[in-house]
Amino acid sequence: MRYVAPALLAMLLATASQAATKVKHFAPEGVPASLTNAPPFSGAVLAGNTLYIAGTTDHDPATGKPGADATTGAKMVLDSIKKTVENAGLTMDDLVWVQIFASDIKDFAAFNAVYRTYFKGSMPARAFIGARSLLGGAHFEVMGIAVKSK
Repeated sequence: MRYVAPALLAMLLATASQAATKVKHFAPEGVPASLTNAPPFSGAVLAGNTLYIAGTTDHDPATGKPGADATTGAKMVLDSIKKTVENAGLTMDDLVWVQIFASDIKDFAAFNAVYRTYFKGSMPARAFIGARSLLGGAHFEVMGIAVKSK
């Protein structure tokens, strides 16, 4: 019986810790108005202090069209990511990991020129991946993870 109590206490503490982690789902940002059905995913999920941001493209929500060029597309997608992060009570500087898919790897420099302007502190860890094509003719799709500073 001496060994059952500590094991039971450990199990109860683990369950209480999981229950204390609040999970909140956010609708996708920048979804084109031309979509008649809501996409089958959350735009972001806040689990405790960690925000998981779903892939977000550079589509104008009003027109459903991607940016006219890489620079415009980068600004559109990063504005959308920023809005998602801020809606969850975080900032762009809370991002710890970002993954970028680009329909043309030649847009690397144009994306970086815009990307740098969204951060005040250290940059998050990141990957920039060339993709042959992206949903709806997008230039970029960006996803990431942010952790709320205490």
